[in-house]
Amino acid sequence: MPSIAERRDAFHKLHEAGCFVMPNPWNVGTAHYFQGLGFKALATTSSGFAHAQGYADGAVPRDMMLQHLREIVEATDLPVNADFEGGYADAPDGVAESVRLGVETGVAGLSIEDSTGDPANPLYDFDLAVARVRAARAAIDKAGGKVVLTARTEGFICGRPDLDETIRRLKAFAELGADCLYPPGIRTRELITAVVKAVAPKPVNLLVSTSAFTVAEIAAMGVRRISVGGTLARVAWTAVMHSARQIAETGKFDSFAGVVPNSELNALFRADQRR
Repeated sequence: MPSIAERRDAFHKLHEAGCFVMPNPWNVGTAHYFQGLGFKALATTSSGFAHAQGYADGAVPRDMMLQHLREIVEATDLPVNADFEGGYADAPDGVAESVRLGVETGVAGLSIEDSTGDPANPLYDFDLAVARVRAARAAIDKAGGKVVLTARTEGFICGRPDLDETIRRLKAFAELGADCLYPPGIRTRELITAVVKAVAPKPVNLLVSTSAFTVAEIAAMGVRRISVGGTLARVAWTAVMHSARQIAETGKFDSFAGVVPNSELNALFRADQRR
């Protein structure tokens, strides 16, 4: 198995050229499966993990999330990027402490958001958002682990879809040393290319949750990194909810047709246990 340092080096190199996809596992089994498909890196999903544990997204305690990160890192040979939400603190000092703990889990990258969770004031004020990213960068540098820092601005998914403000924040984060910029919620070609151009040569992460574009089309727009957030987990939830509702409401088991055999899953995870 590659060392943590080797995985962090590999993750940095992935950001230098081309375009790669990071699927988002929410448990050890999905991490194993996605690695087996040939992906070059993985990213955790706060929503996917939260829902699997019976929490709403954003409600998982920091210690539980840190343990989850350790489990995913230990389950795979690949670099793992942590969906680290808002750093589990409002103040920059608190963000720095959380980032220090996050680095210790062995992740190759982590992201910090600028959303507050308050619908009336969904984004941290600009100066505070900048200070939080500065604190995260300093904590990573102090730890000396070469962890990729991804700075996110959440306006397009928090009811503040302002392109100029999004770019303003991303450019400020880039100047502070963010390695990758991430504006979840931008979906049109015009928005995507505008962001990529504005922060170049820094790499941009695109969140994909629809079938609007292919990987090749996204790469042609200049996007360096693609993640899918909690969408794969929701694909699984959709199937489970449909099937369980059919049983409860009609007494039928039609949705069981075509499911993957138990023997196939056993064979998959026996192979993984040889790692």
